[in-house]
Amino acid sequence: MKRGLFFVLKAVCCVWMVLPYGCSFRKNDDKMSADHVLTDAERSAGILTPEVMWKIKRVGSAVLSPDGRTVLYTVTTYDMKENKGVTNIRSAPVSGGKWIRVTDPGSNESSPQWSADGRTIYFISDHGGSDQVWCAAPDGNNRRQVTDISGGVEGFSVAPSENRLMYVARVPVEKRSSPEIYPDLDRSKAKIYDDLMERHWNYWDDGSYRHIFIAPLTGGAKVTGGTDIMPGEPWDAPTAPYFDISEIAWNRAGTQLAYTCKKLTGKAYALSTDSDVYLYDLASGQTRNLTEGMPGYDKYPVFSPDDSMLAFTSMERAGNESDKSRLFVETLATGEKRYLTRNFDYNAGNVRWDGNGTLYFIAPVRGTYQVCRVDLADDSVRVLTAGAHDVNAITLNGGELVGEVTSLSAPTELFRIDPADGTMTRITNTNPEIYDHIRMGEVRERWIRTTDGRQMLTWVVLPPDFDSTERYPALLYCQGGPQSVVSQFWSYRWNLQLMAAQGYVVVAPNRRGVPSFGQQWLDQISGDYSGQNIRDYLSAIDDVAAEPWVDGGRLGCVGASYGGYSVFFLAGHHQKRFKAFIAHCGMFNLESMYGATEELWFPNNDLGGPYWSDDTTAQRSYANSPHKFVKNWDTPILIFSGQGDFRIPYTESLQAFTAARLMGVPSRLVSFEDEAHQIFKPQNSLVWNREFFGWLDKYLKHTETDSAQSPDSSKR
Repeated sequence: MKRGLFFVLKAVCCVWMVLPYGCSFRKNDDKMSADHVLTDAERSAGILTPEVMWKIKRVGSAVLSPDGRTVLYTVTTYDMKENKGVTNIRSAPVSGGKWIRVTDPGSNESSPQWSADGRTIYFISDHGGSDQVWCAAPDGNNRRQVTDISGGVEGFSVAPSENRLMYVARVPVEKRSSPEIYPDLDRSKAKIYDDLMERHWNYWDDGSYRHIFIAPLTGGAKVTGGTDIMPGEPWDAPTAPYFDISEIAWNRAGTQLAYTCKKLTGKAYALSTDSDVYLYDLASGQTRNLTEGMPGYDKYPVFSPDDSMLAFTSMERAGNESDKSRLFVETLATGEKRYLTRNFDYNAGNVRWDGNGTLYFIAPVRGTYQVCRVDLADDSVRVLTAGAHDVNAITLNGGELVGEVTSLSAPTELFRIDPADGTMTRITNTNPEIYDHIRMGEVRERWIRTTDGRQMLTWVVLPPDFDSTERYPALLYCQGGPQSVVSQFWSYRWNLQLMAAQGYVVVAPNRRGVPSFGQQWLDQISGDYSGQNIRDYLSAIDDVAAEPWVDGGRLGCVGASYGGYSVFFLAGHHQKRFKAFIAHCGMFNLESMYGATEELWFPNNDLGGPYWSDDTTAQRSYANSPHKFVKNWDTPILIFSGQGDFRIPYTESLQAFTAARLMGVPSRLVSFEDEAHQIFKPQNSLVWNREFFGWLDKYLKHTETDSAQSPDSSKR
């Protein structure tokens, strides 16, 4: 963590096609379909726009063949007119060469998986009208539907023995609707609850849960049902609200299944993160808790190649979703657990075994995500890769390692990663038309001294064709989470290069409360939302605004979720720094937020408890709720909300908009009826972006202010 009290300014990524350090490039002849080719005007302009961004094909879900020679991966394209996307599966040689599409271009097909012998691929397809498991030869021939489950499947995995299938499906368990309780009132639409968690993230509890089913695979007959290994249980596996199928794993013999589940209900569920890893034995039908007594999140089990051990990640504290994600290995015969990353002050995720007593995983390290390895012989951890990139997922097989890699200047592509030295070689080239014609801005790594004498990594993204003799408006980007690293991420919702392409210098600080700089740096924000992390924001924008190429009189501040809180709070405390604010789904009134959100362990940890608590941390948190400083609001503010958002209920945005209008502050509310905490639908995204940049252009792209109007540099 310690870096010394010195200032570093370093350019790390000048154009989009700069690759991660240590990489070579192999060209593929990937061609854009007619629906996704740039127009002549877009090619001529060479600038990333929201419309261009939605033409980018999105790569994901990579999985290596057993021999390590071929990688399957998904590519999703979007049709703006139809307002939807289509996902297909491709195959590419790891050594380089042309890809082939192995699934039906007219259907959505996802979740690719190889058979243990490499002769068959399995995937989910909606070809027949619902999501079912299909299989085919690796080249896509000999397609066959494997399941015909009523209502479809929501995830699956074929046992390595290939004689059994695990799938996830919804099961009605409890009565919630009034017609179920009062059959004579069949037109009533009431739901009835006796405990908390009546809604979660973006859906109401209807009494159904996602359960794990196991079914035999015999011959060519379709699977029409299986054995529910959680009969009558009122909880989900995998866990809500993301239902990540990676929380479930087969052993190599196909005789046991490990899965993650949070076996709590109601108030207990709302107040704790205590999920556990369970082991289900097919022969006995018995389930045992492998992590009993470990009170935080225990997740993502992965069997060792010989089935004797199980790796999993675990958090120590039961009410903190952002505690250190520790890597453990449990010996199944004895229950002995080893904490492998005890001396490694970063999170571990996406764990993979090789065949030689080594585990690979991904960790956030100094504003990036890198591949690490730990040897069981001595628990020594080595950061394998390096450079200005994020490795977001890895797949390991046949001695080969492949990663899904992004940067602030490039969307996901696949790279071969040398397991010995971390050297990276590019495999896919999915968007050549975009790469060849769109200019990206330079990304600079800047270390800024904070008010308490620490050094803070801040990414500064410059407009394409940046001219240091000009003066640009600048945006302070406030990260959400709040415990989310400001990494080398590529986003289709909050894209820093997209902001820079519209003529803004973007300032993105890794303020207190984000991972990748040690647990102490991360923990600071809990119970102190209005404290050092807010001062870190101001240190970052003041430092960059002092540059001659930034117009200090044209500064904006934008953010979502906790970033939205930051915007609302700074609107009452910015001392005339900013000329425009934009908040998306932000926390405005912490008291009403506590009473209306669903997972109460979050505000209990981050705010210190409920608003009626006498705890000094809670009292400080609620005393610094943004709504209490509305009297100081004097700057135009744009507010976004999703009406299906139950994490930070949309009423927070309504309250903020009401306050702004009553204060006479220029303001606008954009509310999406069919979105929740994020904006996913293509046309909604274009509306969002047009409103976003329209607001910034209106208030930040006026004639450059004179020095008398600019903030006094002595205050920075």
